[in-house]
Amino acid sequence: MTTVSIGRRSALGTALAVTTLACPAIGQGRFPNRPVRFLIPWAPGGTLDGFMRLQAELFQQDTGQTLVIENRPGARGTLAAQFLLNQARPNGYTIAHHHLSVIRHPFLTRRPTWDPVNDFTYIMQQTGFVFGHVVHPASGWNTLADMFAEARRRPGELTYGTSGIATSNHLAMEELCEKEGVQMTHVPYRGTSENITAVLARQLDCIANSNSWAPVVETGQLRLLAVWTKERLRSFPNVPTLLELGYGMVVTSPYGVAGPKGMDPEVVETLHQAFRKTQFHPRVQEFMATNDMPDEYLGPADYTAFARERAVYERRMVTRLNLSID
Repeated sequence: MTTVSIGRRSALGTALAVTTLACPAIGQGRFPNRPVRFLIPWAPGGTLDGFMRLQAELFQQDTGQTLVIENRPGARGTLAAQFLLNQARPNGYTIAHHHLSVIRHPFLTRRPTWDPVNDFTYIMQQTGFVFGHVVHPASGWNTLADMFAEARRRPGELTYGTSGIATSNHLAMEELCEKEGVQMTHVPYRGTSENITAVLARQLDCIANSNSWAPVVETGQLRLLAVWTKERLRSFPNVPTLLELGYGMVVTSPYGVAGPKGMDPEVVETLHQAFRKTQFHPRVQEFMATNDMPDEYLGPADYTAFARERAVYERRMVTRLNLSID
């Protein structure tokens, strides 16, 4: 065995070096000291993509480091979550757009997936989607009550379209039908644009989807009966919310920023403050107002609590509707 004699000065230097290596970079005020990778599990383009790319510009101005946007579409919007789970290190340099399908996914399959709460680090909830009930004016329905009254008279005959099976708007519509004691037939499409085409052609009775319908509602080709946000939309101030109509529901499918599990709390808080600053920047606030994007801001603790509560709801709804992707 070889014995090495270390002097007091050397020992102190060694101890300081070990301490320095053990401390996270944030403790030295050096996070981030290189570009941060941000995964978006959808194709480029659209409101969400524009929202994050604007924030990426402001993130760099504030931190001096690039927020590199990387689109990873496919697999029902779960590829970013899969990367966080299987490949990303919990050092704050790889984070992702996080949405409700990630929380819902484990309950839709018997295959091994992830724990929707404990396998991720929740950094900040940002905003959500604007959903609404849209019908053809020729239907004669001027209110949501009119539509549900017709559904009550014709059980199972009226149809509603969404962007797919087991989406947030699909589950919300089933919950509304349950509250009303009516049966409507779900017709899944690939997106709102297909819903619009079908309603205009009178092949579908109602759109229950995000607000790509706004232009055709503004021109009077279609009619908006209710919106699912907490407050009325600036673009359609005369249209009531589900809350106002007594349903006790706000459905925006909130989304935010998450990282892999095990991130240092100080790194999480630094990212939280950075994204909070970008989101409340006047340019981003103007972007959100122009696109009627709701304010769904939550900090790390509240976002984690929301995910925990939401997982219970998702499990219940998936079980009740007997949904599966297997």
